[in-house]
Amino acid sequence: MKTKSLLILGERIVQNIYLLRGQRVLLSPDLAELYGVAPKVLVQQVKRNLERFPPDFMFQLTRAEFVNLKSQIVTSSWGGMRRATPYAFTEQGVAMLSSVLRSERAVQVNIEIMRTFVRLRHSAASYAEMARRVDDLENKYDAQFMEVFEALEQLTQEPEPAPREIGFRARERRTRYAARKRKTRQTTAR
Repeated sequence: MKTKSLLILGERIVQNIYLLRGQRVLLSPDLAELYGVAPKVLVQQVKRNLERFPPDFMFQLTRAEFVNLKSQIVTSSWGGMRRATPYAFTEQGVAMLSSVLRSERAVQVNIEIMRTFVRLRHSAASYAEMARRVDDLENKYDAQFMEVFEALEQLTQEPEPAPREIGFRARERRTRYAARKRKTRQTTAR
């Protein structure tokens, strides 16, 4: 049962990771929900220990970033209107939160968040490696595949119908008719 709840938690964490200012971040309202505390409590603890959160660990969203993010999400899970914009925590900022929030749940959630960030890094690296391999294969076999693709394209195209002649060929019919008539005369004459 515990592994199932951790799996569900991992899925929730992945859904709450956003890309802001070129960094993967978790927002304070989402973190507060994961930790089981009110967003106000989480922000208070961070402000009491501000020296632990340099700008590369945590930053507050600008009003424009917040509006843009809300329009992308469409349905806000953060409730009603807020006076202050939320804080964004990078992977290092989330790790630092474990020293600020000391409940058992906070420790377990932090461990799962770290694992999720590691999985995301590994998947990004494997996607990059796979893309590089595909590019290598494309470059290596490009000429051979182009010939195959051209042959396949020719096979899949419908043949163009031969142009149909318009009109009546009277002379050709007369000639055939006259040849038959001669042949019949010759056989009857014998």
